[in-house]
Order: sequence, then C-alpha cells, then structure tokens
Amino acid sequence: MRFSIITPSRCNSEWLRLCVASAADQGVDLEHIVQDAQSDDGTLDWLLQDARVKAFVEADGGMYDAINRGLRRATGDILAYLNCDEQYLPGALAAVQEFFLHHPEVEVLFADFVVVDARGEYLCHRKVQVPLRHHLWVSHLPAFSCGMFFRRHLVHDEGLYFNARLRIVGDGDWVLRLLHRGTRMAVLRRFTSVFTVREVNLGLGEQALNEARALNATAPAWARVLKPGLILHHRLRRFLGGLYLQRPFSFELYTRQSPGQRVRREVLSPRSRWRTRV
Repeated sequence: MRFSIITPSRCNSEWLRLCVASAADQGVDLEHIVQDAQSDDGTLDWLLQDARVKAFVEADGGMYDAINRGLRRATGDILAYLNCDEQYLPGALAAVQEFFLHHPEVEVLFADFVVVDARGEYLCHRKVQVPLRHHLWVSHLPAFSCGMFFRRHLVHDEGLYFNARLRIVGDGDWVLRLLHRGTRMAVLRRFTSVFTVREVNLGLGEQALNEARALNATAPAWARVLKPGLILHHRLRRFLGGLYLQRPFSFELYTRQSPGQRVRREVLSPRSRWRTRV
C-alpha cells in the first residue's frame, strides 16, 4: 500500500522544511508531491534538489487548485494533503496503513491531532468524530485535513476533487459531498498530526467565516432552524464518546529551532479546546 501526500506551497520555506521532514521519516512507501506556486522566498533554492519530494512549480488558482493538481499526479493507494505548517507524528502513516488494510470497506479515515503554536509548544489537542451531514452543513467540520486520509478511487475514478473556487473551507465542502454520496468513513483514535496556529492561518480569518456562512446557507431550512440542537447533539456525542478526556501524553515534532531532529513535548495537563476555535 502506497501513500501520496500532497503539499500546496507558496513562500513558506521554513515551515515546508519541517513538513517534508515529518513525512520523510514515516517508514512507509510514499511519494510526497509538493505543488509550489512559484515561490520567490528561497524555497526553490532547496526544494528542487530535495530527493525526498516530487516538486512541481507552476502557477495555480489557490490552495485547492494546487491540491487537485497534486492529486491528479498521485500514484498512491491512500491519498492525503498536508499543509506547509502541518506535520505527521512518528508512526502515523504506518498506523493509517494498518487501519486501511484491516478495514477495506472504509473509504475515508479521520484521525486525532495536536495543536501547537509557532514555537512548537502544545496548545491543545482534538479528538475527532465521523462527521454527521447536517451538523457539518450548518456548523463546521469536526476534523482537520491534516488528519484526513482517503482512498485513491474517490478522486481518480469518481472525480471527487476539491472545489478550486473556494479558498478556505474546501475540505468541509468536500466532506459534505462525500456524506451526500454515502461514503464510508471511520476514525483512527490516535494522534497522527500536528496543526500549527500562526497569525497567518487562513482558517481563523474573516474569509473563512464568510465561506463557512455561504456553505451553511445552502443547508435545508429545517436544519438551519435546528442548528442549536444539532450543535448540542454534536457536543453530546463528544461527551458520551469520552472525547473531552485525555491522559497526559507526549509527542515529537520538528521545530524551526530543531529542523533536523524531532523534539519531545510532554503534555501533563491536556486540554481539548482553544479559544479561537469552537
């Protein structure tokens, strides 16, 4: 089983180095496709010579267009995309591979992730659920793309690519379309990925809110009226599933201060929320 990891890139050299390193040490058969939008910050000085990646440098129409370009080039059985400021944790892809091998019926897999600041310091973690269609439609996707993996046939055979007209919430739109078609989804209860909160995180900005509102507005009228109840049901599912509970744990990641070697973070007081995200 081979992985294809797609990373859209534009002038994120320092972060991209960490992302590439985190995929390269996974110990599985993979290709890491970097779709670079003609960076002029020094990225291309090293990227084109890095044997760990397949780099393609060309203008694109935004992040989801770049991801689609990478997906069309992908040769792997399991596909995923990882942004420049995201990383995989040690052993993540081996665990994902084992899950898919033992669950051939599952088409999309979601996994838990850790949230860090720009220094790589722990902020919080999120345990994810399989999304419910109407909750996602009127609220948000309760998973992040850094912990999302899917089988090749969804895009290569069925043409389920991302909506390149969107800039921020294309993953939510994509998962919603999968739910409409009855895609079989599951959760891997393991921290596989790191999401970095930075000042430039597009997903925390006004444009993200505007795109989310536009997506929410396409939901059935009854779902929009019952939005508070759907959110309450979502939180009750999380509570009953024990997703607000987490014992102390540790994780290892690359940082800008240690780009060549993972550093260990001990989490003695885990927390499942941070103030900028519901």
